Amino acid sequence: MLEARGLCKSFGGKPALDDFSFKVERGEIYGLLGHNGAGKSTTLGIILGMVMPDAGDVTIGGVSVRKDRSLALRKAGAIFEAPAFYDYLSGWHNLRILMGYSGGFDAAAARVIVERVGLTKRIHSKVRTYSHGMRQRLALAQALLPEPAVLLLDEPTDGLDPEGIKWFREFILQLRDERGMTVLFNSHLLGEVELMCDRVAILRDGKRVYEGAVGGLHDDAPLFDVDFEPWDGVPALLHAMGGERVAPGRIRLPPAADPALLVAALVGAGIRVRALAPVRRSLEDLYMEIHHGAAAN
Repeated sequence: MLEARGLCKSFGGKPALDDFSFKVERGEIYGLLGHNGAGKSTTLGIILGMVMPDAGDVTIGGVSVRKDRSLALRKAGAIFEAPAFYDYLSGWHNLRILMGYSGGFDAAAARVIVERVGLTKRIHSKVRTYSHGMRQRLALAQALLPEPAVLLLDEPTDGLDPEGIKWFREFILQLRDERGMTVLFNSHLLGEVELMCDRVAILRDGKRVYEGAVGGLHDDAPLFDVDFEPWDGVPALLHAMGGERVAPGRIRLPPAADPALLVAALVGAGIRVRALAPVRRSLEDLYMEIHHGAAAN
């Protein structure tokens, strides 16, 4: 549904994207994850035809954004950077004007979308009276009015309170489940990407340093938080089982290893075992491993 090939972009001689490629399948929620400045918003700007790449191209539904931006974006909706509205007009009037720019306003469809995003009671109030969360819901209504097949979201939960973040996440997941919506979700919130996305690409300094299924992050060798004393005799017993120490207070064992055997060996060697608890490897663990590994190199 969406494919980026070999995207390169520099600003003032500094690379923002360096040969970045990815594919998003129909009905998939795909996450772009990285620190501010990693290249996430530049990528969305190129997809929307608002930023011209130095090299590479993006296709939406097989149509090139560079060759035919209007056709490529016909079935795309987006929340990009800070949504801008006419604050002195009502939310409804804003939707009429903004949708008029891109081919017309369907009042009946708008009422359905406004109801879905929970703005019916306030849609005729001036936007300057809206909270940040209400403005994000209005932006979502605008993005959904073209009845898009692809939804592009640039830090959509930034600045929302926990309740607003939870509502947004559940709404997007419901859209995908009910309508088969394809979503590209750009965020620096590691937990949100892990909860929402099927696959994720991690960007660092404009380069893709990881891509894979979010669920697959937990299929590696199991990790354990441990408290052993004294530590001196632990490494030999750990290595004998094919394990290793990955950080202070954390070890990794082979998938087939029985941690009970390690405990028995430790106790037999006179080492006190105060704690050995399995760790569910998170996206944050992976991100930090990549970040520190790149920094070390």
